[in-house]
Amino acid sequence: MDEGKDEEKPQWKRARFLHGEIKTPPFSEEARREAGFLLGELQKGESLGMPRAEPLPIVGPRCGAIRVRDKQHNWRIMYRIDPTVILVVDLYDKKTRRIPDEVIDRCKKRLKRYDETGEI
Repeated sequence: MDEGKDEEKPQWKRARFLHGEIKTPPFSEEARREAGFLLGELQKGESLGMPRAEPLPIVGPRCGAIRVRDKQHNWRIMYRIDPTVILVVDLYDKKTRRIPDEVIDRCKKRLKRYDETGEI
């Protein structure tokens, strides 16, 4: 690298919501802020691991779920990391140990439709 030149800063990836939104309510203000912070970390190119996020190869490559604990809720924000965008595929209140099959199927269908048409 040449002396005197600034290091190139990585480009933030934009977030595109295929479904849902992070707002108060139903999120508490604290949970909304945490979700926004973690989504921002992904946008900056940071890697999130447990307990803040979990990989979800069952949904597809580069997919995961941000985990946000709220007063009475365990929110999951399902996402996929693409080269220029973070796709928010689904948001739901997790009530069981396993991710419901309906949620996985919904996410797969949304991603397939997005990949085929570029539309939500």
